[in-house]
Amino acid sequence: MRTMLRYGGLLAAGVLTTGLLTTGTATAEQRGTTAPCRISVGSVTAGGDHRMQTFTATAPVTKVTDKIVAKDVFADGQTRMSAAVRYGLGEGSELHTGQVVLGSVLYDFSYRTPAGGGTVSQKVLTRVGPGWSNYRSLDRSSYGPRTTEWSLTNDGAELERRTVKTDAGGRVYRHMDGWASNFRGVKGLAMISQTSTYVTFLMTHTTGRLYTARLPVVSGHIIQPEVKRVRLSTWQVFETLVAAPCGQGTVVLGIDRDTGNGYLYSLGHANGLSTSIKGLGKAPGTFTDPAYFSWTHFNDPPLSGE
Repeated sequence: MRTMLRYGGLLAAGVLTTGLLTTGTATAEQRGTTAPCRISVGSVTAGGDHRMQTFTATAPVTKVTDKIVAKDVFADGQTRMSAAVRYGLGEGSELHTGQVVLGSVLYDFSYRTPAGGGTVSQKVLTRVGPGWSNYRSLDRSSYGPRTTEWSLTNDGAELERRTVKTDAGGRVYRHMDGWASNFRGVKGLAMISQTSTYVTFLMTHTTGRLYTARLPVVSGHIIQPEVKRVRLSTWQVFETLVAAPCGQGTVVLGIDRDTGNGYLYSLGHANGLSTSIKGLGKAPGTFTDPAYFSWTHFNDPPLSGE
């Protein structure tokens, strides 16, 4: 069952003239006080495989792993975008769960592999609903009992919020209960904070500017985002962002789709133009898969970059 409820009314006048391509939030690890953070970047290959690339947030950037976690998870050439994939051990194998858009249809999915990846078993692909050719992004935030999903329309006119709910019969459905307007011009977007009251996205823009946008997870139907400039130029080259927590800051991989190159950055706790940003350099390898997402372990702390 999928519930799409939208109320009439004027859209809010946005602070930022913006639009979105690809999003993701990846796992970062801090081991002790001196070990560098890590970011695990996921992707769906043209052949429908799930891939994991893990990098340390050092200069120069070091690639720790590059592996196919699971083969033939989806049909060849069908994946348009993916939300974060959560995973962890249980019942003698590793469970992976997430959301994906195949063609124009949104699905929930889950599957199991041996620890660390391998042969896929118990795969479940549940159709949520069509209409996703109208969107350019898919993000999910889970904090406590509340889960929300965020998606941007192709023209960037609206960033829409859906609350994920379960009915009395145990069926999961989405209730679209809010939207923020005027996000034209955004090229890449990644979630960097999630709390019980708000989420924050980091956004690149065609003007070269880098922004944060904080949006409430509970509000009226017209969402008023709090938008801050972080940098004023050079960020327009990144159509795709993948972010991971690193203490109170964030590790961000920016992907230039034109060249297939990725560059890693370490961001301090976001605070507008006062935010510290350290460029760590080019990430080894190329980034040409159709869709990028995060690998997020079930035990990972929430994002807290703003």
